[in-house]
Amino acid sequence: MRSHLLNDTTAEQYRRSVTDGVERVAAKLAATDRPFTGITVDALAPRIDGIDLDQPLHDTGAVLDELEDVYLRDAIYFHHPRYLAHLNCPVVIPAVLGEAVLSAVNSSLDTWDQSAGGTLIERKLIDWTTERIGLGPAADGVFTSGGTQSNLQALLLAREEAKTDTPAKLRIFASEVSHFSVKKSAKLLGLGQDAVVSIPVDHDKRMQTVALARELERCAQDGLVPMAVVATAGTTDFGSIDPLPEIAELCEQFGTWMHVDAAYGCGLLASLRHRDRISGIERADSVTVDYHKSFFQPVSSSAVLVRDAATLRHATYHAEYLNPRRMVEERIPNQVDKSLQTTRRFDALKLWMTLRTMGADGIGQLFDEVCDLAREGWKLIAADPRFDVVVEPSLSTLVFRYIPAAVTDPAEIDRANLYARKALFASGDAIVAGTKVGGRHYLKFTLLNPETQASDIAAVLDLIAGHAEQYLGESLDRAS
Repeated sequence: MRSHLLNDTTAEQYRRSVTDGVERVAAKLAATDRPFTGITVDALAPRIDGIDLDQPLHDTGAVLDELEDVYLRDAIYFHHPRYLAHLNCPVVIPAVLGEAVLSAVNSSLDTWDQSAGGTLIERKLIDWTTERIGLGPAADGVFTSGGTQSNLQALLLAREEAKTDTPAKLRIFASEVSHFSVKKSAKLLGLGQDAVVSIPVDHDKRMQTVALARELERCAQDGLVPMAVVATAGTTDFGSIDPLPEIAELCEQFGTWMHVDAAYGCGLLASLRHRDRISGIERADSVTVDYHKSFFQPVSSSAVLVRDAATLRHATYHAEYLNPRRMVEERIPNQVDKSLQTTRRFDALKLWMTLRTMGADGIGQLFDEVCDLAREGWKLIAADPRFDVVVEPSLSTLVFRYIPAAVTDPAEIDRANLYARKALFASGDAIVAGTKVGGRHYLKFTLLNPETQASDIAAVLDLIAGHAEQYLGESLDRAS
């Protein structure tokens, strides 16, 4: 079994195995003509359930053959231009190359003696990002597994900085369309059910600062502690960007930690034309960025950044077997001193490879393209009498609803939209997401693929309308 260990004696076997895998994936990507096969759970599950994991195949070629049957054939391919559902981007080749390198070397980014150059590369990328944001010379941060973890760590720091002996008095303020991880973080941090105060949004789905000011004043009057305001730069459903400068003013006035969840909108940090849309982010105390959303990186690649590096001490614990306190005095850089994780992948390498190959402008150009595409898509939907679109896009998301001419019952329209999404997914021709607006069912395009064209959007709209009309026709038949 030692023949399967990656080392100096198996380097050639490693080369052959990985090459075989890469060639198969490349062939699959080249031949993929739709984002999904439409396979059902009931059809796929027996294939996987029937595999006896205690009976190995002893050959990577045979394993890859099997993988074709249980995974590659029916995977959902985000690179396809008609994958329009969630915040999943196609990935750039330099980052995939970085993934191959980091997996093989397998550095762990918790301590210097496990990563050396990896530690310094990650720190350089953190500095690069904080400079792009404008957080100042005392800024710092660390890579994380994703936006949920980044938000959790930011709110942990905010809780500790709030300096109260009564956690039940702490309050977090976030818009009603903020990410669910805000409430999840409050629960994980041991705060009360009422810790998160939901702030209403305006017509453009941006936090209403008048309402925020009112709630902050009420908090003070009630003897509560305003722990943090979470502003969103790119909400999951609408891509909306909260008014960051006004929120920053209120946070300063009330002495409240300002966190910006820019998991989605961080692509604007590299934008050549739309950077001004996140003006005010430089005044944040902490920022979440997800490079695996709008920097075209493979999952996972995220970071939490802070204005004051000293606040990261709230996540620091020392262990003699790992990062003894004396290492701080010896100026040995251990990233575990800043992180909620201990063992941690060298995910920063993917972004490093991307920047060294394409440059920030290359990333920004791609993100600008999807923002421009969303504008085109919005015009298409707004001009189409079959659909109702909610808001003009701030980033690259469109939320809309099929509205049949002959049906006025909102519940029946809901069912038609739900059916259309399900039928489209089952066909595999395209994938769209869904959400609720005002209690009603809507559909969603999340446009993160520069290869997607306006013609793809138009074609998918026709498919949606066709499925919805089929449902309504069958519904009428059943009723008669």
